[in-house]
Amino acid sequence: MTRAWAYASMTALLLAAASPAHAQSQPVPKPGRWGAADQAGSSNTQTPAKALQAAKLVTAGKTYPLAHPYEDAMPKFANRVFALTGTGGVAGGPLGDNGAFYNDDFLATQIGQVGTQFDALGHVGMMRDGKEIYYGGRTGDQVHGPAGLRQLGAEQIKPFFTRGLLVDIEGYKGRVLPAGTPITIADLEGALRKQGLDPESIGEGDVVLIHTGWGRYWKTDNKTFTTSSPGIDLAAARWLAKKGVAIIGSDTMVVEVSPNPDPAQAMPVHVEMMAINGIYLLECVATEALRADAAWEFAFSYAPMAIVGATGAPGTALAIR
Repeated sequence: MTRAWAYASMTALLLAAASPAHAQSQPVPKPGRWGAADQAGSSNTQTPAKALQAAKLVTAGKTYPLAHPYEDAMPKFANRVFALTGTGGVAGGPLGDNGAFYNDDFLATQIGQVGTQFDALGHVGMMRDGKEIYYGGRTGDQVHGPAGLRQLGAEQIKPFFTRGLLVDIEGYKGRVLPAGTPITIADLEGALRKQGLDPESIGEGDVVLIHTGWGRYWKTDNKTFTTSSPGIDLAAARWLAKKGVAIIGSDTMVVEVSPNPDPAQAMPVHVEMMAINGIYLLECVATEALRADAAWEFAFSYAPMAIVGATGAPGTALAIR
């Protein structure tokens, strides 16, 4: 598999959104509730009131890292690269009469689909009448640049400190769902009620993380992890969007069901969340420790790496109880 093939495959997925069936199912992105100039999307929900609400959820002082360690052995989409090169010994020194020395390294990698990662709003758009359309109705010529995105890059995302919820679909279903199985509104509601949470309590600015059990394939079966998974369907995504959530995350590669049961649909949840609603996705989340402690509600903290013009950002989100 060549690098050119990998990028061509991703491009094909994006362009498939221009199919007539897909065009009928999702509207063209337009300026939303935060106005035509907005580039921060749902991170605008991170108000002092949300931070104070989250702080009240910290009662035990236990912290849960939600990111997998970054290493070459982790699952990576297609032929993505994560290459860390060290100096193989002391890079500089000794210096001074105390003999100080230091080590260096060099990291080469892509951002998307490499480890636990966060999609910026410039990551996905849709084609309409031959034009590339992004969040807020921006066109490709406004967004694309030779050195990254001119608009909607990762540097536009505001930090998150808010209420988080874990939805245990594996526990609700009593098994890990097969790849390509949609997670529906009824599944989300049923799992939350089983966990003792009211689905109606999901509010504006909350973060919803979905545990499917797919994390068991992390580094044990990377091919399965990167090529398919259960995930939320378009109706479930719209249900969460209507509630005003800030982030939807999952222990899978793409959050949404993959492959989509409807062959006419290409990444509809990505398009719905980012391009249409300005809501962020957090992928490859390490949810196992939260589930083991039945930590269904928690404070969620995350500040995406502010890489100017980037289509996403790596980082370590935290759940705190």
